[in-house]
Amino acid sequence: NIKTIRSIPLKLSVPKPPKLFEVRGEVLMFKSDFKALNEAQQEAGEVPFANPRNAAAGTVRQLDPRIAASRPLRFFGYAAGEYTDFKFKTHEELEAKIASLGVPSIIHQKYKIGRKELELTRPCESAKEAVEYYHLIHEIRHELPFDIDGIVVKVNDLALQEELGFVARSPRWATAAKFEPEQAETVVKEIAIQVGRTGALTPVAIMNPVEVGGVTVTNATLHNQDEIDRKDVRVGDHVIIQRAGDVIPEVVRVVIEKRKSSSKPFVIPRKCPVCGQPAEKNEGEAVLRCVNPVCPARIKESLKHFVARRAMNVERLGDRMIEILVDTDRVKSFSDIYKLDHESLITLERQGEKSVQNILESIEKSRDSTLDRFIFALGIRFVGEQTAKDLARHFGSLDALLKASEEELLNVEGVGEKVAASVHTALSQKALLKEIKEIQKAGVRFAEIAKSGGGLTGQTFVITGTLPLPRPEVQALIEQHGGKVSSSVSKKTTYVVAGEEAGSKLDKARELGVEILDWDQLQKLLKQ
Repeated sequence: NIKTIRSIPLKLSVPKPPKLFEVRGEVLMFKSDFKALNEAQQEAGEVPFANPRNAAAGTVRQLDPRIAASRPLRFFGYAAGEYTDFKFKTHEELEAKIASLGVPSIIHQKYKIGRKELELTRPCESAKEAVEYYHLIHEIRHELPFDIDGIVVKVNDLALQEELGFVARSPRWATAAKFEPEQAETVVKEIAIQVGRTGALTPVAIMNPVEVGGVTVTNATLHNQDEIDRKDVRVGDHVIIQRAGDVIPEVVRVVIEKRKSSSKPFVIPRKCPVCGQPAEKNEGEAVLRCVNPVCPARIKESLKHFVARRAMNVERLGDRMIEILVDTDRVKSFSDIYKLDHESLITLERQGEKSVQNILESIEKSRDSTLDRFIFALGIRFVGEQTAKDLARHFGSLDALLKASEEELLNVEGVGEKVAASVHTALSQKALLKEIKEIQKAGVRFAEIAKSGGGLTGQTFVITGTLPLPRPEVQALIEQHGGKVSSSVSKKTTYVVAGEEAGSKLDKARELGVEILDWDQLQKLLKQ
């Protein structure tokens, strides 16, 4: 699909192209192109797109590249992954090189704003200059050919970028400065209650459709009873809404002067709207929760989390299919997923041989997983991906984790009292323990991880170049032996694992004197 974007060259028209230069950037759609696309959609009797962002994202995901080719996508490159043959000192130099190779880049491009031409990238010598630039772009944002919701301020010095590194997936060397969200007025038709996988009852304002920043909004979360009371949101109210970060709809305030005299304050019912069981509020929490573990709504949301890409990764079981499987009583628990067969799926409406085969293959593939993924998939409160990895690394096996006391859980790096109590409570429930046994009986296997205190504990790896196994699998191997994998090379890096066509990270390792391992050396280290 990316090859169909006309502005991206299929070959670099330079005398000596680099052996490897991985350009990263963003696919987008200009406002004028989006307007023309929607007019064509309507003429063809198709549903128009909500906004350029959704249209671009949906186009890139198309299974048929001919559809992608028919839509007006554009691309801007602004960063690099791996590369060889080049050395850069600044981010500005890097972007200039991207542009010089004929790859679309925003650097040095001029856009006509009113009577002036303006470059949209600018080196700033001080925080004051960066703030001035923010205000300038804020003033002209609607005159730009594409939608934006703010600017990004980056450290220009690449050596300093490396030193600063990342926090999880976010760089310490860059920050987004967002603009104030656009607002609109609409009417609250009703307040519905949604039930999450942890039983949380979340009130949602269902409103008359209104366009905010180019997107049609109909729903906005009201979070909990305290938030409803604070803003005094009622059914029938005129409200001012905005999209927080230009993405998530939220109610800003009520237009009190337009409120009807007959309106009444809204109170969240003390019963679950799905199963009818009483809802409870834990001490110190603002959220009401359905405590019924077999509530259909909780089961659906838990199953959606269980099969998610970062959990058990059952690729072909999307949200809609999970809803159908629960509504038709084919799936009531995690283990039921692994009991599905051809007969139970082929009788579902609109399921053909090929789609059933795809579902069964994705279920079979997910039987081989890792301990941290399985822990995360269970959906224990407060246990995210990183905490699941920490638990897996500390205990090494599921049996050891299941036997752990609350005191032992507190010894895990990054686990505090709240998380330890939540994990211990969850893993003490007979229903969950029975379910874990059923999952294992259904043939689900997960690789165990070396306990903390042995193997590669305390050692940090960076992977670069092409290796015999996909990079996620190499990372999993290292983590199973207690090591950590980082995305950037620094003085704290223990080893750089270098495959074929290793790029800038290999150069950086040599500069810093970091030990470099090839594939055979890594395997020897893992065996030791």
